[in-house]
Amino acid sequence: MNQSTKRVLISVMAILTLLTACAPAAAVPTEDPAVIQQQIEQAVALTVAAQNAQATEQQALIVPTNTPLPTQTEAAPPTSTPILPTATPFVIVPATNTVSASSGGGGGTVVQPDYACEAINRRPFDNQIFKPNDEFDVRWTIVNTGTRTLRAGLDLEYLSGPQMTAVKFLELPELRPGASYEVILDAVAPSQEGFYVMTWRVEGPTCFPYTAINVERP
Repeated sequence: MNQSTKRVLISVMAILTLLTACAPAAAVPTEDPAVIQQQIEQAVALTVAAQNAQATEQQALIVPTNTPLPTQTEAAPPTSTPILPTATPFVIVPATNTVSASSGGGGGTVVQPDYACEAINRRPFDNQIFKPNDEFDVRWTIVNTGTRTLRAGLDLEYLSGPQMTAVKFLELPELRPGASYEVILDAVAPSQEGFYVMTWRVEGPTCFPYTAINVERP
């Protein structure tokens, strides 16, 4: 029992004792049990009130302690993910016969080759993504970049890589210098994921149309 509670009980008992002592001895009647019960209840009520007051005082005196914040854990540096270089489809430039003409200034003039070609406006675009077994069109525009006419009947033929087209070769029409011809082929993407390059070749001038795609599952 704490000191405050003891003091309250002692005070209550002292009051009861004093009241008893002040009364004449001869006139003290037998105490009514109901009165005794009431006195006991009052004493208990005083004790509880004293305890509540003491608890309030103690709560006010409590100094809140600083709760240490969780230690900040230094974030580990992110694991570097190696970046794979994007495969860049190759472009083969055919060898050309050049003639250098000397002049008084010491410079040289490059002469266009007689027979040459180039594939432009290629579709699909390089690294375009398709799903396995997707159907698509291959489009190339063959341009005569030489100084002489390309005769009719030159073959445009499959050379290497996965054969994604339904045909392996076709014949080109006559192409005068600067003239062009659009080729459209039906194609199907490979069934497995990966990067694929299909290369074709134009007979004679030896330019190399190609298709480079990525196959990915959804």
